[in-house]
Amino acid sequence: MLHHTAMPSTSRGLIRILGVGFGLAVIVGSTLGIGILRTPGLVAGQLPNRAAILAVWIVGGLYTLVGAACLAELGTMLPEAGGYYVYARRAFGDAVGFAVGWTDWITYCAVLGYVSIAIGEFSALLVPSLAGHDKAVAILTLAALAALQLAGLRVSSRFQEITTVVKCGAFLTVVVAAMVFAPEIANGDGTASQGSSFAGLIVALQSVVITYGGWQSAMYFSEEDRDPDRNLPRSMIGGVASVIVVYLLVNVALLSVLSIHDLARSTLPAADAAQVLLGGRGREIVTILSIVSLPPMLNAILMIGTRILFAMGRDGLLWRRAAGVTAGGTPAAAMLATTVVALALIATGTFQRLVAVVSFFLAGNYVVCCLALFALRRREPHLPRPFRAWGYPWSAAVVLAGAAAFLAGAAAGDTINAAGAAALLAVGFVIRRGLNGSRGALV
Repeated sequence: MLHHTAMPSTSRGLIRILGVGFGLAVIVGSTLGIGILRTPGLVAGQLPNRAAILAVWIVGGLYTLVGAACLAELGTMLPEAGGYYVYARRAFGDAVGFAVGWTDWITYCAVLGYVSIAIGEFSALLVPSLAGHDKAVAILTLAALAALQLAGLRVSSRFQEITTVVKCGAFLTVVVAAMVFAPEIANGDGTASQGSSFAGLIVALQSVVITYGGWQSAMYFSEEDRDPDRNLPRSMIGGVASVIVVYLLVNVALLSVLSIHDLARSTLPAADAAQVLLGGRGREIVTILSIVSLPPMLNAILMIGTRILFAMGRDGLLWRRAAGVTAGGTPAAAMLATTVVALALIATGTFQRLVAVVSFFLAGNYVVCCLALFALRRREPHLPRPFRAWGYPWSAAVVLAGAAAFLAGAAAGDTINAAGAAALLAVGFVIRRGLNGSRGALV
C-alpha cells in the first residue's frame, strides 16, 4: 500500500501516537473561536428572517462537510505530514507543490501573529494594567507554546485535547445560559428591518464559510496518526459536524436574546447578548470566552505550520534541516523557524498587512487541492483509497466551484492584496533558488 512505501519520515523521527481524539481537538480547536462571536451580526444583516439566518449557517456547514469528505480521500491516500502541500506536489509536481507549501506556511505564520496579538489585546481588556503591553503578552504566549512543543508530541497533543474540551465547555455554558435566561421581549416578530438580495445572500454565505476555516487541520497530522485510514475521515467529518452543531446553537442563543434588528447592527453580538443578560459584566464574560478560545487555536496553528515546513525540508524544497525531529516527535528546527518568523511579524506589526494578503492564498490553495483530487483520480486510479469522497465527481465539482468562486471574488475584490500575494509567492521561489545554490552548506 502507498502509505507503507511513501513515508520515509516515520524512520526519521515522526512518531505515530495520535488518534481520533486529537483529530477532533485540532479541528474544533482551530475552527471554533472569535469568528463565531462576531460573524452572526454580519450574516443577520444580509438576511430577512431567522429561518434564512439558520439556513445559511446550515448550508455553509454542509458545504464545508462535503469539502472535508473530499479532502479526506486525499489524506488517506497520501497520509503524510504537510497537508495541502503533499497533495499538490503529488498531483502537479515540485513547482506547484512548493508554491502551495510556501504560501500555506506563510499563511500560518501570519495567523500565528494575528492570534497571538489577539490574546494580548483581550488580556489587556481583562487586566487593565497590561494595557500598552499587547505585543509583550503576545510574544511571551507564543514563546511559551513553543517551549511546550519542545516537550514532545505527547505533551502538545494532550494540551490541544484538554484546552479544546475547556473551550467547548465554555461555549456551551454560555449558550445554555443565554437560552435559559433569554428575555421574552427579545424575540420580536422574527423579521429583520432590512430586506435581502442575492448579493446579500452571497456575502452571508462567504462569511459563514470563512468562519468554518480550520476544518482541514487534521490532514496535516495524518503521518503521526496510529491509523489514518480510519481515524482521519472520522476526525474530519466528526470535527466539522461538531462545529456545525456549536455554530447553530450559538446562533439560536443569540436569536433568543437579541432581536433580528439588534443582531444585524451588532459588530460583536456575543458581547451585546451578554450585556442584555448580565449587564456591565457581560462584555467581561465574552472577553474571558475569547481568551479561553485562543490557546488551542494558537497551539494547533503552530503545530500545523511546523509540519508544513518539515515536509518541505524533507523533500528538499526548502531548508533540509527542517526535517530533523526530536526523540519526542517534534520537528524542532521547523518549529523554531516557524516561531521566529511569527515573532518577527508580531514585533514589527507586519502580520496585520500579511493577514490581508494571505487570505488570497487560503482560497488559491483550496482550489489547487480540489483540482488535485480530480487529477489523481484520473492519473492514478489504482492507488489505495481507504476513504472515497462522497458522491464523486459531483460533490467534488460543487466544492471546486465554490472554491473557485471564493478565489475569483478575493482577486477581484482586493486587487492590491492579490498583487501582494503574487509578489510573496515570487519571493518564495527566489528563496528556494538561493537555498538550492548553497545546498552543500545546508544538508
